[in-house]
Amino acid sequence: MEYLKAFVVGGIICVLAQWLIDKTKITPARILVILVISGVAMTAVGLYEPLVKFAGAGATVPLSGFGYLMAKGVVEAIQKQGALGIITGGLTSGAAGISAAVFCGYLAALCTRSKDKT
Repeated sequence: MEYLKAFVVGGIICVLAQWLIDKTKITPARILVILVISGVAMTAVGLYEPLVKFAGAGATVPLSGFGYLMAKGVVEAIQKQGALGIITGGLTSGAAGISAAVFCGYLAALCTRSKDKT
């Protein structure tokens, strides 16, 4: 049942993002930013935590989950460090994912050759 809940919630998030890509003139980069900010905003008003408890990876894997992770890290860091946590919280909580993305991007760059688009 856990897999089904994760699949449905993650699928709904992805369908909404795909709908934005197909039906609006918003660029994909802006849609990605919208997803991250929506995760932060939903965390701020207390809506994303129950979604994470219900769907698990279905809510944390999409980009809105990255916004949730950053916002949650900021809140925890502010409680421990005060105002300095505003800067360090999001970076600390997202460090593993960001590092993995940079490392995998570097490996992909080593294994492939760039080509001119013309």
